[in-house]
Amino acid sequence: MLSPTEEELEESIKELTKYKNRLEKEVVTISNKLKMPQKKINAIINSHKELNQIKIILSKLNEQKENVTSSLMP
Repeated sequence: MLSPTEEELEESIKELTKYKNRLEKEVVTISNKLKMPQKKINAIINSHKELNQIKIILSKLNEQKENVTSSLMP
């Protein structure tokens, strides 16, 4: 299996970040409709399983991108 290119990693990071932001926005919108306090909304976002998985994946992708970028430097 070939390693992803820097461009492929960048595109994956971009799309996954857009998805994470959209998911967070949906949680906030629904919570606001339910008139939940901001502290509760933040707690929900911080404990949201899918959001946490996305954050871990984004961290790994960013690390991988840095490794690809640094390996290209002379």
